[in-house]
Amino acid sequence: MASTAVSSHLTALQTKHAGLEARLRDELARPVPDTATIQLLKKQKLRLKEEIAGV
Repeated sequence: MASTAVSSHLTALQTKHAGLEARLRDELARPVPDTATIQLLKKQKLRLKEEIAGV
């Protein structure tokens, strides 16, 4: 049962990471990307990546 919870948590983290990647890609595709938004998204992605690695 615990492994199912871990698997579910990992899937949720990976989904969030993919969503941030999509938002980052969209922001970078804008004619004038917002550098503050890009930095924020990259930091959030890194935190999630570190959390994924720790699971």
